[in-house]
Amino acid sequence: MKNSTLRAWDVVHTWSSLVCTAFLVMLCLTGLPLIFHDEIDVLSEGTPDVGMPGVASSGEASGLLPLDRMLQIALSARPGEVPTFMAFDNIQPLMTVTTAPRPDSPGADMTVMVLDRSTGKLVSALDESGIMHFLLQLHTDMFLGLGGMLFLGAMGLLFAVAVISGLVLYTPFMRKLAFGSLRTSRSRRVKWLDYHNLLGIVALAWTLVVGLTGVVNTFAEPINASWKATELARMISTYSGQAALAPADYGSLDDAMAKARKALPGRNPHFIGFPGGNYSSGHHYGIFFQGGSPLTEHLLTVALIDARTGALTASAPMPWYAKALALSQPLHFGDYGGLPLKIIWALLNIFTLVILGSGLYLWLARRRSRRSGEDGRSTLPLTREALR
Repeated sequence: MKNSTLRAWDVVHTWSSLVCTAFLVMLCLTGLPLIFHDEIDVLSEGTPDVGMPGVASSGEASGLLPLDRMLQIALSARPGEVPTFMAFDNIQPLMTVTTAPRPDSPGADMTVMVLDRSTGKLVSALDESGIMHFLLQLHTDMFLGLGGMLFLGAMGLLFAVAVISGLVLYTPFMRKLAFGSLRTSRSRRVKWLDYHNLLGIVALAWTLVVGLTGVVNTFAEPINASWKATELARMISTYSGQAALAPADYGSLDDAMAKARKALPGRNPHFIGFPGGNYSSGHHYGIFFQGGSPLTEHLLTVALIDARTGALTASAPMPWYAKALALSQPLHFGDYGGLPLKIIWALLNIFTLVILGSGLYLWLARRRSRRSGEDGRSTLPLTREALR
């Protein structure tokens, strides 16, 4: 590779890294505890006592209370509010019911209650004022809404550019040194260059996967809006022009679930979106089902049930872009393989912090050397100065 080409790649690597470094450090620091959010929740809140341990609230086991009864219990705890979501667990009888003042209320106005479907007991209301919620909001959009999400998506793309350009620059570096070489007898700058390169190449695949899945996650709102404007609109076209259904006119949830299960056998219900919300129309229960394997449990299929009559209107898998979002969310936080994978994710997260810190140090060291008149022959940290 010509020196002029290397210099161009060096400029791309340097400035794509510098622009996103501060935000990547924030994302790594907030993402580290979020990897273990389930374990932290258990430690801080304890394990709730349930009436039928090991029985899934998404199932049909004898002894589980009807969904209509669970909804009644939740609404009695929040008089004057309407249901927006009901979500299920595939491991234990716990489930959540979300209520709000209106069907289209913003998330900040919603209340999420945890209930035991085997006893009807209200276990708790999710606390969205704690440190974990603060970290999640900071990690997701920096409290700036959609604009903050898209900005962080742009930083994720720059990070991907920095990783790829770093790989390009590492190729000539490897021609002169054995893989994993750490020249501890050289200057501090060279030693940190070796650490930077080694950790960067070890964490290469992970940084690309986490960075790009993070970018996909920032498009969650546009993806959902696109689904509603295209796929959902097509499925409910016969309801066009009709006024939204009033909560008082909602029919039986249990009847709706029975119709949905018959239409989509062999799947587990994941959650229900009530009429007027982001995951349904103004006239339907949107009952979302997931597959039974660790991979397909993140691929959703929706059954639209007329909330007044209980009739099945349509059912369809989510489109490819919604599937990409569904798969990227757990992969971003290492939720596929239990605690061992989460520990690996955490270690690679720490590696990334070291890579970002060492990269900033190398840039500052190079600027100091230029000002002092040292190393004036080359601007490439990965070629002449590093290899001589």
